[in-house]
Amino acid sequence: MHTLLPTTTALPLFDVAASRRIEARALLHSPDLMERAGLAVAKLTLALRRGEGPVWLVCGAGNNGGDGRVAARRLAEAGVAVHVGHDAPQRPALVIDALLGLGLNRAPSADLLKTIAAMQACGAPILAVDLPSGLLADTGQAAGERAVRADHTLALLTLKPGLFTGEGRAHGGRIWFDDLGIASDETPPAELLGHTPHPQRGPTSHKGSHGQVLVVGGQPGMQGAARLAARAALACGAGRVYVDLLGLPAQEVADAGRPELMRGTLAELPQAVGVVGCGAGMGIAAALPELLRQLPRLVIDADALNAIAADPALQDLLRARSAGPTLLTPHPLEAARLLGRDTASVQADRLAAARELAERLRCSVVLKGSGSVIATPGERMAICASGGPALATAGSGDVLAGWLGGLWAQQPWLSAHAVACAGVDAHGRAGEVDGVLRAGDLIERLAAQH
Repeated sequence: MHTLLPTTTALPLFDVAASRRIEARALLHSPDLMERAGLAVAKLTLALRRGEGPVWLVCGAGNNGGDGRVAARRLAEAGVAVHVGHDAPQRPALVIDALLGLGLNRAPSADLLKTIAAMQACGAPILAVDLPSGLLADTGQAAGERAVRADHTLALLTLKPGLFTGEGRAHGGRIWFDDLGIASDETPPAELLGHTPHPQRGPTSHKGSHGQVLVVGGQPGMQGAARLAARAALACGAGRVYVDLLGLPAQEVADAGRPELMRGTLAELPQAVGVVGCGAGMGIAAALPELLRQLPRLVIDADALNAIAADPALQDLLRARSAGPTLLTPHPLEAARLLGRDTASVQADRLAAARELAERLRCSVVLKGSGSVIATPGERMAICASGGPALATAGSGDVLAGWLGGLWAQQPWLSAHAVACAGVDAHGRAGEVDGVLRAGDLIERLAAQH
């Protein structure tokens, strides 16, 4: 058993169907699996428990409840006062949530919701067994109006994607994992991102060795977004970074605060990595056809995504791109527009939405938000566990787009999916601070961590 995050290596994620298959096979060879699970819960309880009050175990009828009852027996054998039931004892030292687990597929009943509310209101820290009760394992969304907000979650046997995206990150607390000694024999449908080393510079490299980035955007009044993306690409290590500030005269400097940045156009830089859409306004729609036809690698963000969502002809051009691979970086509202639905339906199943968008537009997709999801046709989906609320600030998405472009310029052999995984994880790790992180400061943190 160990605490999970931060992780340095990619970890497999298994949905409900795969977890059930793994569990069924494990029981054939290890009939004591529930005993192992309950013992793991008891051991973690002993480490987390504070104070002299009883441990309150709330156990349901399924395997999750069985794990809780084994834990209760083990704790009692260790001399710990336990209270098993749906009614709260006086001043519990810890609550073990073993009410609802992997099998949840509908909203909890009114009685179960009352129990969940009582656990939340008792004032003691909560340890959830496998999943916080009421949280859907595959989506990270509450099945009904309420799910437990745990302080700790001990995932057992497999890691479930819902713990790491959507509302799961707010409900799971600190994640612990115990595989119960079972090595999975399934191919995971998704993975949790690990750390990817930044590209290293050789001793004889020069600026021409590290590629070119062309940032296209920055309509009058919105130049800041394009300049943030360009600064991020420069900080990432791209050899030359150019900015095409749409609608501004050629004599306008790219960025007075960063004289290293230059003005440029598609006609001058047909082999650059394009970062398109940051602060572009609706004027980007006219430029998109040639950008889609010519640039060998494209990162498409913000207003360019909205223009594509509004124009079926641009969608056709995107699907038919022969120049090279494309990476889209929508937030949930932009993804909803591209899919022709509302934001709530995208957030209800973020993995499914990202997969559908990637397949529909034949691109790699980063669906941004808590637990960003990376999807590419033919590739295993990935979820980013790094990052936090400090990134919920203006310009952080522009920084991500520019950083992705900078990575791709230096490593042109990488797939869009690999670039997305590396860039999203780096962006998230740089954003793990308290408070609010301004986009300009985010760039400096990204630059400092590699």
